[in-house]
Amino acid sequence: MQKGAIRVQTENIFPIIKKFLYSDHEIFIRELVSNAVDATQKLKTLASVGEFKGELGALEITVKLDKEKKTLTISDRGVGMTAEEVDKYINQVAFSGAEEFLTKYKGQGDGTNIIGHFGLGFYSSFMVSNEVEIITKSHKEGVAAVRWECDGSPEYTLEETTKEDRGTDIVMHINEESEEFLDEHRIQTILEKFCKFLPVPVKFGDKQINNTSPAWTKKPSELTTEDYQSFYKELYPFSEPPLFWIHLNVDYPFSLTGILYFPKINKSYEIQKDKISLYSNQVFVTDEVKDIVPEFLMLLHGVIDSPDIPLNVSRSYLQGDPNVKKISAYITRKVADKLDEIFRNDRPGFEEKWESIGLFAKYGMMTDDKFQEKGNKFLIMQDVDASKYYTLEEYKQEAAALQTNKDGNLVILYGTNPIQQDSYIQAAKNKGYKIVKMDTLVDAAFINTMESKWEKVSFTRVDADIADNLIDQNEKADSVLTQDQETKLKELFGHLPQLHVKVELKGLSAEAQPVIVTRPELMRRMKDMAAAGGSGMSWYASMPDEINMTVNANHPIYLQILNEGDEERQQKKVRNLADLALLSQNLLTGADLTAFVNRSVELMEGEKRN
Repeated sequence: MQKGAIRVQTENIFPIIKKFLYSDHEIFIRELVSNAVDATQKLKTLASVGEFKGELGALEITVKLDKEKKTLTISDRGVGMTAEEVDKYINQVAFSGAEEFLTKYKGQGDGTNIIGHFGLGFYSSFMVSNEVEIITKSHKEGVAAVRWECDGSPEYTLEETTKEDRGTDIVMHINEESEEFLDEHRIQTILEKFCKFLPVPVKFGDKQINNTSPAWTKKPSELTTEDYQSFYKELYPFSEPPLFWIHLNVDYPFSLTGILYFPKINKSYEIQKDKISLYSNQVFVTDEVKDIVPEFLMLLHGVIDSPDIPLNVSRSYLQGDPNVKKISAYITRKVADKLDEIFRNDRPGFEEKWESIGLFAKYGMMTDDKFQEKGNKFLIMQDVDASKYYTLEEYKQEAAALQTNKDGNLVILYGTNPIQQDSYIQAAKNKGYKIVKMDTLVDAAFINTMESKWEKVSFTRVDADIADNLIDQNEKADSVLTQDQETKLKELFGHLPQLHVKVELKGLSAEAQPVIVTRPELMRRMKDMAAAGGSGMSWYASMPDEINMTVNANHPIYLQILNEGDEERQQKKVRNLADLALLSQNLLTGADLTAFVNRSVELMEGEKRN
């Protein structure tokens, strides 16, 4: 029997490793199963090159729980180790790395930046164990099996033992604080989380935990539509089928495989992030992929797998690295190319899916200039009648003649609520204008951003002004009222109690509304963004609404009102017309709304008496 002390100068190596090595104790299972996979894959490689001539047999990893003995055992039938190899890899190599780790990080209080090539994975077992045994037999012929044992102090024992088959058993004697790891359900959950797609069968009880050949490890030419959809269902059992997907498969200048799915999003508020999982050689690493996947693509679902992404010792946080930026740019380009391809090859299908696709496209165009360049071609805007879609170029061609303002800018007219804004939409349509729908969560920000990115294009909401003023062409219209009648009408509107209302008489079409209330585009946008939580803008939300009230002097109702002799009734009728216009913009509330209802009843009763 060999006895020895692990060659480190610090007596408290294990407490330090326990504290710093991993933030999450359950990761020890991933580390030990990953080591078992590596040992199995090494044996396969040796067999393929003729260096191992024995029978491979069933190559699988088993996880066994013994509640009475309070042990958890992870076994493989891989290469195994000789006594010399145990001494080298367990006693020397790993702990020379541990010593380097201590020298570098002792006293810093945080090990989250330490890198994982110190070979410390095996020692994660001591986070949950009073004692750990390694029982191993090398694949090499004529070599005795050995047993290594350590109780978490620097002392260990290494002795010959008997073991029928090649491979390695790691036996963990679980400590009192970690008895959660003696629960079958807990172990099953951890295995399903970390080992679901490992390339070697992993068995717990009678059940195989993993799919050893997930879709992303195959070539796109080997997969059918059903294969992609089945894999999506495997990842997200309760989700609706995806719209489409992108298979990533690149080996230069970095290695990356994976499948990214575009989920169906029925409502804007159903957006779910953190649905992309990162794997490294089929080992689950994290759902936190924001450093690899651009933020706007965090709405996608799926898997990416890259051994080239550098990870710290717990494999749970990405480090700054040029490869990460290259991978992010590659994914962005692939997504843009896929959207462009679908748009060109199947525009009707693209339009059908636009409710979901539009969120990705708009978000991407706001945050990534290269994506925006490609997005300019496939971004589509639906008209308010939901009868057709325009690209930016198509909208320009149809609307430029009527919707170019005095500064030479194309004015894109939009509605956010076609039902509520119907009277404004109809008035704009009567002038031949094209109105598109912008009603998603991202549209307010999208409009602001695109105005700064698209040349000579501005957006105006259809209720931002009267139809005659939506496109500023300096046109003037005459009123049919005499000067005296206009003066009297201005006087009647001058009695309105609302503050911050600017009243203007204008000679509009006789068919237009008698009073039209609008809010200036810029001020309304600022208030909307502030209400949505725009940083540094909260004071805007509390500012009173700035209201423009346009009185259509050509509407026939004003001649009737002016010909009445009762000035009080005139004022009530004018007030009601103003309140109706405010109501159309949701600007009549509380006591003003109650007064409007009461006044309307009173005026109707007066009409009956007359």
